[in-house]
Amino acid sequence: MAIKFHLAGVMGHPVMHSRSPLMHGYWFEQQGIKGAYLPLDIAPNNLKAALRALPALGFQGCNLTIPHKQAALKIVDVCDDVARKIGAISCVVVQSDGSLFGTNNDWLGFLGNLNQEFPHWQKEINSAVVIGAGGGARAICYALIQAGIGAITVVNRTEKTAQKLAKDLGHPITVQNWDHRHAILALADLVVNTTNQGMVGQPALDLKISHLNPNAIVADIIYTPLLSPLLVAAAQRGNRTINGLGMLLHQGIPAWEKWFGRSPTVDETLVSVMKKDLLR
Repeated sequence: MAIKFHLAGVMGHPVMHSRSPLMHGYWFEQQGIKGAYLPLDIAPNNLKAALRALPALGFQGCNLTIPHKQAALKIVDVCDDVARKIGAISCVVVQSDGSLFGTNNDWLGFLGNLNQEFPHWQKEINSAVVIGAGGGARAICYALIQAGIGAITVVNRTEKTAQKLAKDLGHPITVQNWDHRHAILALADLVVNTTNQGMVGQPALDLKISHLNPNAIVADIIYTPLLSPLLVAAAQRGNRTINGLGMLLHQGIPAWEKWFGRSPTVDETLVSVMKKDLLR
């Protein structure tokens, strides 16, 4: 029997600040189908019960955000190699038999964002510097490996965490000491901040960009604010910049394809709607 009402959501704690429902609501209208995408505030100790309830409640799946991405690996029935490699699940799919399948679409969101903003970026980028070594960094590094970037350097305050990332994901990732973060920018064609530094309510990223390659692209995976202090400083030097809003939007496309069998698009109207909401 065909599904007449499509249902998905995002589980996090907290989660009511999420802009994802706005994005998915737009896509339901764009695709001309009936459905809802709900914010689901689930405490960590309730995650297993909440995920297991998805089939009975009629959900086709859900996204996961902080703090659930790692914990879900041990709850879903099966996950793909991507999720295992990154070490986190961003998307859960309820399969036809009611079992739960987990994957990670964050890396696809990052690549989709770059591809839309800078269509020829892969021809220009030979080396990248990734700031941070958490879940976001793991997804970004995986994306860069899949894109064929030959040299990826990770710098993190806790070097041990960066070393584990490099070991898990393998070549071509190397680790540099945090004290060298300023100087290594001279050799980077792409710089990506994956930390929360620069986000609203957080201190600015401690990174001096005077050594930055003038032709480098500077990316920040945060989108509140749309222009982080890092992006402002880079733009003032004439560098091309890109924020994390597009990553949020583009990671939703493969989720829709898995949940609903549809391929929504990130068009100018959606971007405008999201930016307007963020700037309120």
